[in-house]
Amino acid sequence: MEWLGAPQYWIARLLFQRGLALIYLVAFLVAVDQFRPLLGERGLLPVPRFTAAVPFRSSPSLFHWRYSDRFFAVVACTGVVLAAAALLGLPDGLPLPLDMLVWLLLWALYLSIVNVGQTFYSFGWETLLCEVGFLAIFLGPAWSTPPAPLFVLIRWLLFRVEFGAGLIKMRGDPCWRDLTCLYYHHETQPMPNPLSWWFHRMPKRLHRAEVLGNHFAQLVVPFFLFAPQPLASIAGLIIVVTQSWLLLSGNFSWLNAITIVLALASFDDAALGRVLPLGHPPLETVAWHQLLVVALTILVVVLSVRPAKNLLSRRQRMNFSFDPLHLVGTYGAFGSITKERYEIVVEGTAEAVLTSGTVWREYEFKGKPGDVRRRPAQFAPYHLRLDWLMWFAAMSSPAYHDWFVPFLAKLLQNDRATLGLLAGNPFPAEPPRFVRARLYLYRFTTPAERRESGAWWHRTLSGEYLAPLTLRRADQ
Repeated sequence: MEWLGAPQYWIARLLFQRGLALIYLVAFLVAVDQFRPLLGERGLLPVPRFTAAVPFRSSPSLFHWRYSDRFFAVVACTGVVLAAAALLGLPDGLPLPLDMLVWLLLWALYLSIVNVGQTFYSFGWETLLCEVGFLAIFLGPAWSTPPAPLFVLIRWLLFRVEFGAGLIKMRGDPCWRDLTCLYYHHETQPMPNPLSWWFHRMPKRLHRAEVLGNHFAQLVVPFFLFAPQPLASIAGLIIVVTQSWLLLSGNFSWLNAITIVLALASFDDAALGRVLPLGHPPLETVAWHQLLVVALTILVVVLSVRPAKNLLSRRQRMNFSFDPLHLVGTYGAFGSITKERYEIVVEGTAEAVLTSGTVWREYEFKGKPGDVRRRPAQFAPYHLRLDWLMWFAAMSSPAYHDWFVPFLAKLLQNDRATLGLLAGNPFPAEPPRFVRARLYLYRFTTPAERRESGAWWHRTLSGEYLAPLTLRRADQ
């Protein structure tokens, strides 16, 4: 069964595992920082309420057995330690079963978080991390021969990520077909970064070139991932370059980073050795591991039937899992583009009686636009979950977002954990008596406006998003 070995992908495996470990580390640190105020015992969408309503078979998680904030901290911190160990390469010195156990625990712990994370963990890159993490269990330590089928499976996953994203665009918003989507996207994307203003101000001909490049990278290049070398390496390089461009232009959590990690599986040592001239030690082949990889390949092929049909369907689903373990999913992003940017601005007042002269003070978020003079910040690959959900909330009524009123109720209590998700607290001495939410239309300033005012954004009031609430009304 020597044909199952791929020693020419030793460097690719090394980089893939280190890159994935880094993303795991970020993901678990985000959970340590944000999970308790969002989903903990006193969170906006408490996990115990979810596990009481949703059976284990539909959403497998350790937290069906037990949930407490303390137990969650143990799970998340264990994930941080294991991810840090994997980033340092410590599992490479272990016997194969123990190396696999490290990656299995990382996958199982993060899956447990995702499966109870509800809307705060409903992003495509969560499912993607679970799927990549499952494949990583079987890659083996540095002293073992890299399994060839694993590199095919990783490329198949990358194909679905890229080709699925390309198809959802061509089937979605007409602006992708007339090449005008990026006239708007850099301004209206969920979380602009420090360079987004400049990307938005590029000439329109360059925006059209961006869209053409995107279509080429997502609809043509993925097929060459399965071509012989050096074509597969060239395809991987194109994907790395386009994903790096996206990294520069916006905050998309670890979506771009994990796609780059996946693309590393398309480079052989001949290509990577030009940058990293590393020699590998004598490699060992373990027969039972090869058989396990064959079984995994068969499983993925069987589970790929529905995702493959989805790619060909006119009603293509985007970022959808066909199984509760998130083993083989379907992906895609920005099938439609918002042409205008609306932002929810949350305000509070300490006054006991509301009048036309009431003074309201704004709550500033860490990442999403608020103060028009504050430059958009860089957070990716860190994921600001509340800020992202605020972007979605602005597109529809608060009735569609079951976390929003509980969030305002926490502000009325000056809840320390919830306030930790924000950039600051305008009411440090005592809680506000009322809070409200207003909807503003935001746009990037023109170069002339930037020079004159120093503002990155211009905003106009659109209307009321949610009427003023007192603590009694918010609790009802």
